[in-house]
Amino acid sequence: MKILVLNCGSSSLKYQLINMDGEIVLAKGLCERIGIDGASIQHTVIGGQTYLTPKDFTSHKDAFMAVIEALTQGEGKVIESIDEIKAIGHRTVHGGETYKSSVRITSEVIRKLDDISELAPLHNPPQIRAIEACQEVFGAQMPMVAVFDTAFHQTMPPNAYISPIPYEYYLKYSVRRYGFHGTSHKYVSRRYFEITNQQPEGTRLIICHLGNGSSITAVKDGISVDTSMGFTPLDGFIMGTRSGGIDPAVVLYLSEKENMTPGQMSLVLNKESGFLGVSGVSSDCRDLQKAKEEGNERAALALDILVYQIKKFIGAYAAAMNGVDTVIFTGGIGENDYRVRRRICEGLSYLGLDFDEELNLKATQNESFFTKPNSPVKAMVLPTNEEIMIARETRELI
Repeated sequence: MKILVLNCGSSSLKYQLINMDGEIVLAKGLCERIGIDGASIQHTVIGGQTYLTPKDFTSHKDAFMAVIEALTQGEGKVIESIDEIKAIGHRTVHGGETYKSSVRITSEVIRKLDDISELAPLHNPPQIRAIEACQEVFGAQMPMVAVFDTAFHQTMPPNAYISPIPYEYYLKYSVRRYGFHGTSHKYVSRRYFEITNQQPEGTRLIICHLGNGSSITAVKDGISVDTSMGFTPLDGFIMGTRSGGIDPAVVLYLSEKENMTPGQMSLVLNKESGFLGVSGVSSDCRDLQKAKEEGNERAALALDILVYQIKKFIGAYAAAMNGVDTVIFTGGIGENDYRVRRRICEGLSYLGLDFDEELNLKATQNESFFTKPNSPVKAMVLPTNEEIMIARETRELI
């Protein structure tokens, strides 16, 4: 069975075609600048070449037509026709409280996604448009599944997800902690149990998904019991351009001082803060490490904030679960930056985590532990794979 996995943004479309017989990725690609000048499709045949083709995408429909062409024609061809694709899985950011698990897409599902669009105004509306365009191109008979970033965190107890503001706002507007990156956290936790041959019951994991957007999740008995992102992906700790959690009074104070509208304030917190705002250098952790080596104090400060805040979350979640068995690092920073991992783990010796620097260096991009053999608390790198998780959930539903 071949499944097409899609991750659609307002002006982009990422895709992977996966043969579920062996879970082999056949091809992947990216359509960029949809509706903008300079659009293109980058198509990679796994084990083969990458092809970059300029295109004129006026809409997601045009992009889907280009994906079909790339998969079925020319040098990048990997299937004879789209009839070989048996289902399509869509990464969908926000399911609200309506969807606690993945769901087969119907007209009713699309209507409900539209109803909760105000919870994710930057994500749900373009994803709805992309789903409708996908249906138009691939046909109504093609089974499609929505896999929600928020679903894995629907197991959190009320004391973890209810905000301590007047309860009526939860009842009226569904204001609560939702959490995101759920597909990644779910994949990593499931893969951990496969690697260690453990049953979920009795386990306590802290999963650090660290990248341009970052979140940490406490996973107890195999389910999410708390997570750092909240009502939106802005909450938590410092990220590429997001502030993470700050005193809400700062928002009111700056809005008044700078005479900013809510939209302008949102732009500052989501796009101009985090690594970029503190360092003045970049939103990319690699750039900060380089600038730090060159003596840039603000770049060093941004990294110090990252390490400090992550250690605080790990300590808090260890307390919430009455201990921790394994701290797992995933995502672009978590999988690749041995320096960040080292600095975090060196500050966790009080938990019983006995860090091994040589193993840490070898662990980058590998599924491997990097604590000493007798360490009471383990640490490991476990690369995430959201696409295969989406494909698996799609296969299960159809």
